[in-house]
Amino acid sequence: MLETIYIARHGYRLNWVTQVWKSETGLPRDPPLAAFGHTQAQELADYFLSLPEDQRPTAILSSPYYRCLQTTKPVSNALNVPIYVEHGLSEWYSPVQPGSGLHPRPASAENLRSYFSEIDPSWSSVWYPSRKGEDVPEVHDRTEGVLATVIPELERRFEGKHKRILLVSHAATIIALTRALAGDREKPMRIACCSLTTFQRDSPGQAPLDGWKLLSLGDGSHLKDGATRDWGFEDIVIADGKVVNDLGQPGTESEADEPVGPQLPAGELPARM
Repeated sequence: MLETIYIARHGYRLNWVTQVWKSETGLPRDPPLAAFGHTQAQELADYFLSLPEDQRPTAILSSPYYRCLQTTKPVSNALNVPIYVEHGLSEWYSPVQPGSGLHPRPASAENLRSYFSEIDPSWSSVWYPSRKGEDVPEVHDRTEGVLATVIPELERRFEGKHKRILLVSHAATIIALTRALAGDREKPMRIACCSLTTFQRDSPGQAPLDGWKLLSLGDGSHLKDGATRDWGFEDIVIADGKVVNDLGQPGTESEADEPVGPQLPAGELPARM
């Protein structure tokens, strides 16, 4: 069974340093890492390499956004482990303004492999967020669904090969993932770049989301400059009790919002509790 889940946020983004940047993939809202972000990613890799072999992750599941894949690359190379692209770990976008189109969606694992040879395209994403965006409860619903599906799917497909995994994602998604494993949707936290959250399973045989013990939360002690650019849900703008709408991507008004939600056949979807 899966025993340890590490969760890391991507490194420092280039668009926080300059407005003059290029999307390497051509996808809107997909900035690369800044030089400082690359340093953080290497420090994350060095940390994992410093652990005893029986504590290191043996697989990485990453958001398909470029900055997350850049963050996973040094870890993948240092530990010689595959990167599995999982769309369920994608960035959180608030609901789109009606009539403004849809949010961007990154390419498939097969296409992203042209940028990152470490990607193993044999893993098919088990979940896709809606391109219409999500309110705060919906991003929590998504991450609970992703974890409840990913955990047993890893155990089923790899038959005990991966007891420790690393999830690489974005601040809001990480907070929701952490709250799902902790069983507390209101748990206060702020997540910084390349910080690390660790869970260990202490109750084997439980449902996918049960039995996880939080060992560290948003820890930045492995980084030379410590935790930087932290974010929490208290930073979002709320109007009438809901997060304010965002604009979709121009030119996507006629595109279909699909696929959405769980992607395994209905008979293979696990119970969440």
